[in-house]
Amino acid sequence: MNTNDNNQTPELDLGDDLVITKTTRRASGGGTWVIGTIAGYRFNALVFPAHAECHDYELGDSRISKLWLERIADKTTVVNFDRGWDIRPTDATTIAVMDFLAAGLAEHIYHA
Repeated sequence: MNTNDNNQTPELDLGDDLVITKTTRRASGGGTWVIGTIAGYRFNALVFPAHAECHDYELGDSRISKLWLERIADKTTVVNFDRGWDIRPTDATTIAVMDFLAAGLAEHIYHA
């Protein structure tokens, strides 16, 4: 992790330590559960090959309908999106990790 000298916001080199430990395709309803770790966080995500019919059920434009992030150091749940917000991220590092996953996890799983 680097620090931006202008505002002391952490700049993460995300992706190098992404580890996907398990993927499970759902039998009904489609989608794939993805479990892994990245940048000191543990995550579970339900990703789909296509966008949700109801935009509110998707995290931005990510094809992720469910995302749970836990900070490993203190075992605190820092994000929970379950077709809507239960716990929103509150710090720059958590937001960066969430944005990284939202930007490319579905593409990584579905190669598209």
